[in-house]
Amino acid sequence: MQEQEYFGSCHCGNVQFKIITDAPELTTCDCSICIRKNALMVKVHESQFELIQGEGSLTEYQFHTHTARHFFCKVCGIYPFHRKRVSPYFFGINVYCLENFDTEGIPVRATIGAGMA
Repeated sequence: MQEQEYFGSCHCGNVQFKIITDAPELTTCDCSICIRKNALMVKVHESQFELIQGEGSLTEYQFHTHTARHFFCKVCGIYPFHRKRVSPYFFGINVYCLENFDTEGIPVRATIGAGMA
C-alpha cells in the first residue's frame, strides 16, 4: 500500500486527527484493556500523527506499568488512539475511527500484550 493521509475522529467529532501511513500491517492485542475495547490498530510514528482538535475532550487512562497512554473522548467514550508502551514514539490508531480506511488485504498480526511483564 502506498503512503496516504487519513483523517480520523471519535464518534461525536470532538476529537479529530490525521495520520500518514502505508499500513504495512494491522494489529490486535490481547492485553486486559485491548481485549475489551476490541480495536484493530495501525502503528504510526508520532511525526505521522497530528491532533487537529479536541485535546480538551480527551481523557487518558493508564494501568499496570503506567507507560502506555490510552486516550478516550470524554464526551462519547470512543478510543481513537494510544501512545504505545514498548515503542513510546509511536501511536496505535484505531482504524475504525479513520475515514475511508479499507482494511481489506492488509495482514493482521495478533500481539501478545497479556504476557508482558
